Amino acid sequence: MAVNGWRVADSDMHVMEPPDLWQRYIAPEWRHAAPIGLSELRRDMRVRVKDHSLTRMGRAIPAFTETVGWTAESDTALAPSEEHLWDPQSQLDAMDAEGVDVAVLFPSRGLFVLGLDSTSRVGPGGLEPALAAAIARAYNDWMHDYCAVSPRLLGAGLLAPHDVEAAVAETRRVVTELGFKTVFMHPGTVGGRAWHDPAYDPLWRECERLGVPVCFHGGGQNYLEPDYTLGFDNLMMWHTFGQPVGIMAVTVSFTAGGVLHRFPRLKAGLLEGNCSWAPWLLGRLDEHWEWVGASDAPGLDRAPSEYFRANCFLSIEADETAGRYYVDAFGDDNIVFSTDYPHGDSKYPHSVEAFLSLPLTDDTKRKVLWDNWCRLYDVPA
Repeated sequence: MAVNGWRVADSDMHVMEPPDLWQRYIAPEWRHAAPIGLSELRRDMRVRVKDHSLTRMGRAIPAFTETVGWTAESDTALAPSEEHLWDPQSQLDAMDAEGVDVAVLFPSRGLFVLGLDSTSRVGPGGLEPALAAAIARAYNDWMHDYCAVSPRLLGAGLLAPHDVEAAVAETRRVVTELGFKTVFMHPGTVGGRAWHDPAYDPLWRECERLGVPVCFHGGGQNYLEPDYTLGFDNLMMWHTFGQPVGIMAVTVSFTAGGVLHRFPRLKAGLLEGNCSWAPWLLGRLDEHWEWVGASDAPGLDRAPSEYFRANCFLSIEADETAGRYYVDAFGDDNIVFSTDYPHGDSKYPHSVEAFLSLPLTDDTKRKVLWDNWCRLYDVPA
């Protein structure tokens, strides 16, 4: 399959997991505490974890049965997938409709399911580290079965940062045994530890050793801190901030916090949060490094933006016209494409078409659609 003669790879396509995934796949000793997908609303992506609903519930509205954010066009486009209960064949059919050759798959409910801090920090309402690890492992086992239908479907492994040692072991398992191309976490932190805290170094070291990128992907409103949705109470406002602000914070930790200095071969994928903010943020961060870096980041031997350009990848939205400013500032070597299927803000089935209309050169479009994806996920071009 080719578009304008170019192959197309999706860096961040989503699945719609069944509501009973964790009840079926979690280890027997944790089955009593298995997360349960909710289904009261149409295309309900919420999941109940212990005493919490994730994503967080907003204001209650009488006779409310529709989740916000779906359009009549998306209802029509998604009807075949919905009819087939979002099974692997419907995923492949959606890829064909978009003209996508291959995709790395990320979750929907799984974006929220670990959105509770550790019990050691918030008490019994939080997640026990062993339970968090079991939740991640169950999702990954399900994803492995899902991807087994076709080599065009590639898995991204969910990690629970509540237990770093378990996350290291799960990274090794999903890469060496399940064949996944990456691992990912939510940008929200656990245990009050920023991502540049040395406690996470064993995880970065294992990703570097295995040659797989670590990805970060926000989603919904959860109970982790900081709250990157900034406390707004409607989708239009909180979703504007939540996705990009979370990966901005990760960018700062990985560059100015020294992660990429300590692990120079580690790749980071910062997904579904736009790319056009990066010239401003990295410019400001470089300015502060020049100002107080000698005292605040004495271990760095170059500007934060240089670590970013060498090791980080951002995804561009299908209709992100301002992405041209990113290319003007940083070039086109480290941005990747995503359809964001089947979420409400996706342009499916016109994501590739929308991307091709962006004010970018043909050479840049070709690299974003394929070459850069191959470099991020270490797939032969």
